[in-house]
Amino acid sequence: MNELIQKLVEAFGPSGFEDQMRQLIRPEIEPYADEISVDALGNLIARKKGDGSGLKVMIAAHMDEIGVMITHVTEEGFLRFTNIGGVSAHTLLGGRVQFADGTVGIIHADRFEDAHELHPLSKYFIDVGATSRQNCPVAVGAPAGFYRPLLVQGSRLSAKTMDDRIGCVVAIEALKRLSTTPHDLYFVFSVQEEVGTRGAQTAANAINPDVGIALDVTLTGDVPEARPMAVRLGAGAAIKVKDSGMIAHTGLVRLMRQRASAANIPYQLEVLDGGTTDARPMQIAGPGCAAGCISIPCRYVHTPSETVDAGDVEHCVQLLVEILRNPIDL
Repeated sequence: MNELIQKLVEAFGPSGFEDQMRQLIRPEIEPYADEISVDALGNLIARKKGDGSGLKVMIAAHMDEIGVMITHVTEEGFLRFTNIGGVSAHTLLGGRVQFADGTVGIIHADRFEDAHELHPLSKYFIDVGATSRQNCPVAVGAPAGFYRPLLVQGSRLSAKTMDDRIGCVVAIEALKRLSTTPHDLYFVFSVQEEVGTRGAQTAANAINPDVGIALDVTLTGDVPEARPMAVRLGAGAAIKVKDSGMIAHTGLVRLMRQRASAANIPYQLEVLDGGTTDARPMQIAGPGCAAGCISIPCRYVHTPSETVDAGDVEHCVQLLVEILRNPIDL
């Protein structure tokens, strides 16, 4: 699984620019899907037909990542930028970004009058080695993702885009392992989650599922001075109960817990007091559906070193497979 993880987490794909991600994921899922489609917004959708006795289930993992977009090129060839999604200024200084054509730039900032102050994004710039506006290889409007290779330290995996390429890995692996299912399954690799869960909303309105399951990362409470949270790395799949955007369907939470217990899959319960996932738009799209989320515990979310545990990833795959290959009784 690590080869697939590396392929996805190191790839380029800021919100609204997920073309390269679709190209990477499509060949991974085509042998296991009955139908493949791409909708108008760019969601990649793999349908696996059931035996007709089950429900219509949408599984969503978002392909996009946070990033930046160029707003101005100075006379000296430096690039000013704005954010794509939840970029925090304190993660930027000395970092690197990569553009769609492979160009890499270094992030720095205007001079600090006070070494302890934090500049707004408008005071940061990107250096791509240009010496003037005329010979700068990057134009206004160009998107960039953060640039950092996968780091493997035992079972701990760190990369710039575990949010949410690791959710995509869970979806792909589950699809590969599902030989049969009673349900009509729609695996949606969604776009533009980081700028407002837009892709999942479009897909859910079209699919009109009975059940929606998001796959995404969640925060942990196991680092120094972390906000109190009963989720930690290495303790198993996290079953979402609530976040700031939705309250998970109680019957689906109960079912997830039952399936995990029956299969001896370690799990923990997640209550997240900030942020949400593709489960929210699935829950309220069209007539609404029973929605929930299987979360992968992740340290350092929205930094270039998001960190997960390989055991937790495997347990999330196992839990999703257990849910989808059995009847769903809510």
